[in-house]
This record gives sequence, structure tokens and C-alpha cells, in this order.
Amino acid sequence: MTPTEQRDQSMQTANQTSIYKLILVGVVVSMIGVFLRFAFDSTMLSIASWVILFIGAFICCKAVFKILDAK
Repeated sequence: MTPTEQRDQSMQTANQTSIYKLILVGVVVSMIGVFLRFAFDSTMLSIASWVILFIGAFICCKAVFKILDAK
């Protein structure tokens, strides 16, 4: 496979809509976590909101690493 073909294949993989949908889901989940963090004053809800926030951040990082690993 020539370098041009590899680059084109990499661009197609990196531009898949499923990756960007995954980023969008991660951002929405993170925003929910941030909202819950500041909406109410409860220790359990605060802990749950931090967990939700980190899950959203993990989802976003997973999608970004898929883009970076596109070959």
C-alpha cells in the first residue's frame, strides 16, 4: 500500500461519524455530571456526579484515542 493510500484510509477512519457521536455522548454525560455537582448539596449526589463526570471524560478520551490511532 502506498503512503497516499495509507493516508486516505487513515483519514476515512478518523472521520467516521461514529467517533464523533461518541465524543458528543461523552460531552453530554460530562455536562450532566457537572450540573449535578453544582445543582444540589448532598454528599452522595456529589460523589455520584464526580463518577458521572469521569465516565464522560473517559468516553471522550476513548474517542480521541480512536482518532489518533487511525491507521
